Amino acid sequence: MPRYIKVESAAPSPRTARYSHAVEFNGLLHITGQLPIGPTQPDAALPGTIGEEADLVFLNLSIIAEESGFSLSNCIFARIYLRNFEQDYAGFNAVYDRYFPDADRLPARTTVGVAMLGRNALVEVDLVVGQSGS
Repeated sequence: MPRYIKVESAAPSPRTARYSHAVEFNGLLHITGQLPIGPTQPDAALPGTIGEEADLVFLNLSIIAEESGFSLSNCIFARIYLRNFEQDYAGFNAVYDRYFPDADRLPARTTVGVAMLGRNALVEVDLVVGQSGS
């Protein structure tokens, strides 16, 4: 049976659109795509650099994973959307490498360039995370 998760300390709030922050099913946590929106100031302007935006995205992903009883260290799949693919690919990867430093345990990954993201963000990321020991 799926477990539908809404995390009050994560941004953006599900009140802004109809979704769960994550859905757990068969031992996997599927985390909804996160934008670079600050959890404590969701209405603040976005930072504007790929590094700062990617850090906020991973902060939100981490909050959701941890509040759901999971850890990003058990991420098995990442899907990344970049608004300026050629310009921001390397900058995003510098942040990504901090969150997934073990070259022998990297998540499967898809990275795509897109024309537009919500709030005119530079990046959005969604993840699939396994349970500890998976």
